[in-house]
Parts: sequence; C-alpha cells; structure tokens
Amino acid sequence: MKKALITGVTGQDGSYLVENLLDKNYEVHGIIRRSSSFNTSRIDHIIKNEKFSDRFFFYHGDVTDTSNIHRILEKTKPDEIYHLAAQSHVKVSFEIPDYTAQVDALGTLRFLDAIREIGHNKVKFYQASTSELYGKVFETPQSEKTPFYPRSPYAVAKLYAYWIIRNYREAYGLFASNGILFNHESPRRGETFVTRKIVRAASMIKLGLEENLVLGNINAKRDWGYAPEYVEGMWKILQHNEADDFVLASGKSHSVRKFIELTFSELDIKLDWVGEKENERGIDQDSGKTLIYIDAKYYRPTEVNILLGNPAKAKEKLEWQATTSLKDLIKIMVEAEMKNIQDNHLAYYNK
Repeated sequence: MKKALITGVTGQDGSYLVENLLDKNYEVHGIIRRSSSFNTSRIDHIIKNEKFSDRFFFYHGDVTDTSNIHRILEKTKPDEIYHLAAQSHVKVSFEIPDYTAQVDALGTLRFLDAIREIGHNKVKFYQASTSELYGKVFETPQSEKTPFYPRSPYAVAKLYAYWIIRNYREAYGLFASNGILFNHESPRRGETFVTRKIVRAASMIKLGLEENLVLGNINAKRDWGYAPEYVEGMWKILQHNEADDFVLASGKSHSVRKFIELTFSELDIKLDWVGEKENERGIDQDSGKTLIYIDAKYYRPTEVNILLGNPAKAKEKLEWQATTSLKDLIKIMVEAEMKNIQDNHLAYYNK
C-alpha cells in the first residue's frame, strides 16, 4: 500500500485528491492548518466514514513551521508528497505579499530541505505550480517552454517555488515535479474566487435572494477545466518514470464575460450588455433589471489578460487530457450551488 502526504488537504484540490488516492488504495495523510473554527467541510464525509479510518489520517501543521514539517515527515514517511498548500488568491496576494511569499515560496523550500536533511530522498514530490507564472504572456498558447512573466506577488512566489523544485531536482537528484495547472473549478471552489462567486450570485438572484453581482475585469480570458480531472493529472505526474514539469490545461480559453453568460443562461436568464468599462452593466433581457455591475476596486494592479494552455506534453507522456467542457463544468457547479442554497435555507427554516 502506497503512502501519500497532502498539504492543503482541506482545499478544493486536496479534497478531490484524497478521494482519488483512497480509491487507488493509498494510505493518505493530510496536513490541516489550525483554525479557531472548523475548516474541514470539504473532507468531513471522509473523516466521518469508518471505511477510511485506517487509511486516512490528518495532522495540524503549517508550511511556515520547519520543525513541524520535519516531525510530520519523520512520522509518516510517505512515498509521495502532494504540496498543495498555498495562499492562493491572486488579488489578496497584493494585500499580504510577505505572507504569500512565506507560504507559497519558502514553504516549498522548507519541504525540500527537510526531505534532504532526513535522508528521505526516494520520496516523490509534487509541487502545485500555476498558469499565473506566464502573466504578461510571451506567446499563446503557453507550454512548458514558454518564458514566465509573473504579474502578482502570488505568481512571483510560485515562480520561486517552481525554480527551487528544478534546482533541488538537478542538485540533489530528488524526484520533484511541477504541475503547471491552468484554472480548474468545481462546486468545492472557495466562494471568493470569481467562478464560484459568479455561480453563487447567479443562483441567489434566480432564487430571489440577491439583487445583483459586482465584478472587476470581465474581459480577462482563462483556460478553465474540472478539478477532479486535474488531481488525476497530479497523480499521473508522480507516476511518470522520471521527475519532470507538465502543463495541465483544457487547451481552450474563454472570457469571464462568457463564463457569466453561460452561468446565467443555465439558470434561464439572458443578459444584454450596455455601457463601457466601469460603467458597463449586465441587464436581464426579460425584466430590464441590472444584474451585473463593474467596480474598479476588483481590478488587479497588474492584470493577466489571457491564459491558454498547451497540454500536448501531458497528453503524450502521461496520457492525460481534460474532457469536461466549460458549459458542462458550469452545469455541474450551478446544480450543486442551487441544491446547496436550497438545502441551507430549508435547514434554517426548519430549526
């Protein structure tokens, strides 16, 4: 039985990865950052399932604490490490750049150095890299060979992590790989991220629980996929016969505006757009109500206008490809959101 250690196990990707690895008969250990409130909602169904009581374990820890990393590594002795923990909100990284660097950049270094110091050199290490590395893109689509031009403290921190992975791989022979993942979403995406924010607000508007949605740059284009497929890609990266770096992407790019239109259309709401820039509005065709407002406070100081991945290497070497279309992804998210909202309101009124 293989043994895996996952940082960021309570996040979107971490929760899907736990399910994926348990299905593959792994013993899984997760690191959870201590909080004053319970933050395990995405994995509670696993924690409470007695079937996994002897194969899923978790520990309180933090990637900013070197001694904690050492203790957990020595206790678990994993075959594979999936390093997903991060301050992952790009806009927020402009407000807390120092913390973002401590977690996203130096957190990776601390792990690699701990592996080297305790002599656990046979472990396979996966680093959750990001398409935000490409930033002000030099070419489209972006592949493993495209130069990087990060445009946020988050992306710059992740750039350090990317290169320290390659450095330790070459200097010490560690099996350390970067997964350069383009945007991947699901019903488990955090509510402050733009895709979930759009889906949640549209669902609330449909149910008459909210009036409108306020957004920033809706012309930015992204390559969106479905998160469960991407965690399978993470696993495939560590099963490859040698450590390497891979782009995981759908190979298709759509604007935030398109994401909005498809989401509202899934809820039978058709939008018209009027105005320009901060004065642009999304209007309900039937009622004439303004449902979408633009506010410059949601703009990034430095914007990334387009990201479009080239997953050819992953398809060839890993036999991995994204199969869920944007329309199907939105359908999955909307159906889950509507059920979640209705269940929560029913529970509230039945108290």
